[in-house]
Amino acid sequence: MILLAVLFLCFFSSYSASVKGHTTGLSLNNERLYKLTYSTEVFLDGGKGKPQDSVGYRISSDVDIVLLWRDPDGDDDQVIQVTITAVNVENAGQQRGEKSIFQGKSTPKIIGKDNLEALQRPMLLHLVRGKVKEFYSYENEPVGIENLKRGLASLFQMQLSSGTTNEVDISGDCKVTYQAQQDKVVKIKALDTCKIERSGFTTANQVLGVSSKATSVTTYKIEDSFVTAVLAEETRAFALNFQQTIAGKIVSKQKLELKTTEAGPRMIPGKQVAGVIKAVDSKYKAIPIVGQVLERVCKGCPSLAEHWESIRKNLEPENLSKAEAVQSFLAFIQHLRTSRREEILQILKAEKKEVLPQLVDAVTSAQTPDSLEAILDFLDFKSDSSIVLQERFLYACGFATHPDEELLRALLSKFKGSFASNDIRESVMIIIGALVRKLCQNEGCKLKAVVEAKKLILGGLEKPEKKEDTTMYLLALKNALLPEGIPLLLKYAEAGEGPVSHLATTVLQRYDVSFITDEVKKTLNRIYHQNRKVHEKTVRTTAAAVILKNPSYMDVKNILLSIGELPKEMNKYMLTVVQDILHFEMPASKMIRRVLKEMAVHNYDRFSKSGSSSAYTGYVERSPRAASTYSLDILYSGSGILRRSNLNIFQYIGKAELHGSQVVIEAQGLEGLIAATPDEGEENLDSYAGMSAILFDVQLRPVTFFNGYSDLMSKMLSASGDPVSVVKGLILLIDHSQDIQLQSGLKANMEIQGGLAIDISGAMEFSLWYRESKTRVKNRVAVVITSDVTVDASFVKAGLESRAETEAGLEFISTVQFSQYPFLVCMQMDKAEAPLRQFETKYERLSTGRGYVSRRRKESLVAGCELPLHQENSEMCNVVFPPQPESDNSGGWF
Repeated sequence: MILLAVLFLCFFSSYSASVKGHTTGLSLNNERLYKLTYSTEVFLDGGKGKPQDSVGYRISSDVDIVLLWRDPDGDDDQVIQVTITAVNVENAGQQRGEKSIFQGKSTPKIIGKDNLEALQRPMLLHLVRGKVKEFYSYENEPVGIENLKRGLASLFQMQLSSGTTNEVDISGDCKVTYQAQQDKVVKIKALDTCKIERSGFTTANQVLGVSSKATSVTTYKIEDSFVTAVLAEETRAFALNFQQTIAGKIVSKQKLELKTTEAGPRMIPGKQVAGVIKAVDSKYKAIPIVGQVLERVCKGCPSLAEHWESIRKNLEPENLSKAEAVQSFLAFIQHLRTSRREEILQILKAEKKEVLPQLVDAVTSAQTPDSLEAILDFLDFKSDSSIVLQERFLYACGFATHPDEELLRALLSKFKGSFASNDIRESVMIIIGALVRKLCQNEGCKLKAVVEAKKLILGGLEKPEKKEDTTMYLLALKNALLPEGIPLLLKYAEAGEGPVSHLATTVLQRYDVSFITDEVKKTLNRIYHQNRKVHEKTVRTTAAAVILKNPSYMDVKNILLSIGELPKEMNKYMLTVVQDILHFEMPASKMIRRVLKEMAVHNYDRFSKSGSSSAYTGYVERSPRAASTYSLDILYSGSGILRRSNLNIFQYIGKAELHGSQVVIEAQGLEGLIAATPDEGEENLDSYAGMSAILFDVQLRPVTFFNGYSDLMSKMLSASGDPVSVVKGLILLIDHSQDIQLQSGLKANMEIQGGLAIDISGAMEFSLWYRESKTRVKNRVAVVITSDVTVDASFVKAGLESRAETEAGLEFISTVQFSQYPFLVCMQMDKAEAPLRQFETKYERLSTGRGYVSRRRKESLVAGCELPLHQENSEMCNVVFPPQPESDNSGGWF
């Protein structure tokens, strides 16, 4: 025991640098060989599991350290040699027994002979004041092996005094804080500050984004003023904001301990480090200590064409409402991201037209330079034979999860060219607006293409080349939401013709409340109260909705005083809007309650107006951290014919929001069919009906049912009652990819994707015989979210795969019988029964192919129900049947 104590004292007096002696970092004694043990282990689980349920592995070894050189002029400049020996790979804490992938495998078989030789080659560290100035190794060693060496080398970097500084180690250039105490020094690395080149992207909207937390703590234990051991722990946890069951946690640990010392080689004389390194071995090269990218190698993977052939059937039109279609879509996108332009183009050219739209969705959603080149080469915008494919391409561009400047530049170039269809030309401009907003959200507002696009949109509104282009540019601005476009919107809202004025006010409605200034509200008040000209009901009610986002006392008072002086149905509509704000406790509710204390405003005469128009907001789901809401407002003409129905769905998580969908059906000029009198300001409107949609914050090109009296009559005579599709296809909605360099030298990768197959359709039926009109809006979706998290050492990998999926539907039907007044209205909104399935797979796998896998599955059923559409029936619809027992298939060979 006395001898061992002496050996420890000899080692730590130099290796660990006494707080009383060296004040900068570690230092070693001359002519001594230090023998230590080292281990690094990693655990991976779903975030809330027990340690024994995790997967992972442990790499342990002996480590020999000798001092090769010390600057004669100072102890704080030295070169040490670090050699890894006796390497072993095993399970990390889990007792798998015969199921262990390492059972009966020698280390050379697990790691590989060449890898093991490289790992056991000595590395040299040039330490200056406790920090690694240079890291020397041999050229062309496998990246995964070099990173394991870097992970060990980074532990030798420390200081013995408290303070905050920046250090460069395997994690990159990071901010670190040292806390020096009597028996230890704690180093806390702020991983979110680390600057390191790694590929990755994420979805900008936080509702669809990923929340993550990363911590790194390294403790240098001190006994009798000397460092005795180094313990490091790094934790990476994540969860999908929208679906918290998609979560994971990586825990990586390192431990370095001294065992003994013995006589070692003499130091190499000299004053220059370069000479010392050359004297050891001229083949040593200085390489970065920052972790390098470990490229993924897929052995035995199918080609792109083989992959497409295996999933093609799932993407046929009749199968799109199934979760399997979305799962195949997401998997194919991942393959497309590693494919070349020629491969992609070959599949596009060979496919038949039934499945081609789904293939276009996938290729566009891949969002790589090769996939963009391939799809642009394939599509011919001058041909009218592929209009459906062109529109699917444009919609996929609008929903792009991480668009770049090149995509915007490509659409700008297309817009300057010629088109076979004016609808496609309009769609290009509308989607340009969506891309501008997304790029600006990612701090790309000053990009050359973005500046050009903004000038194009604003210039088109200031001086449109053709009068009919005004609507197109307004729709583009509705996506772009440029603050500098607000003065133009006010001009069009107040002075424009009916449809243009209405569209301009709906664009203003999309802006954040911070942009609704007193100047904006002044114009909107003039519109609502018709101070300068007569406006249609749809324009006036939209102007009121914008004002009521953040109203002043007089704004509210004047709006309330106007109720009773408005056309019949507008009276009822504005009354229900106010009641809805109060019922749902919207921000304006406090101001409205203040105004309602005045008897002149709050009286029975004003609040007893009859009519069928309505506005209602309710919850689809609600929890302490998130909420999903729906709102439906319906405005009728005085004769009982629908003027506008507006169905919205929003998702909220914390302060973040996502406008999931909006379906607006509008009609006008139909009073002549039933010999009714039009309302004020609507005497000369052309017969029209159409539908407009916003999907996941992107305004799409509106669809027209009929336009003009002759078109109306022909549609009525040939009407089949079949719905018109507003948007149909596959959408990549959630897209998060992240390469993580763990400080142990291991590489982690996180891939989270969410997609859906969607079909939004609408129909409007009109019967003169039965004096009845009916509108129908149908939403059908299949949603799949997948997560794949891996920790890779190049020769062994641990992984966690999670998946959640569902198929759901929402249908709204409104029927009006206008044979008498008050007319009869029946409104119904049904949420279909929805199965919810969740899967989890954990695995460990050697590069040789041997693996361990554990699978779990959970199913539940969300009951269908009818959602309330008015205050008298406001029970929240959210019934979930008890989940079925989990199926657990833990521990098997594959």
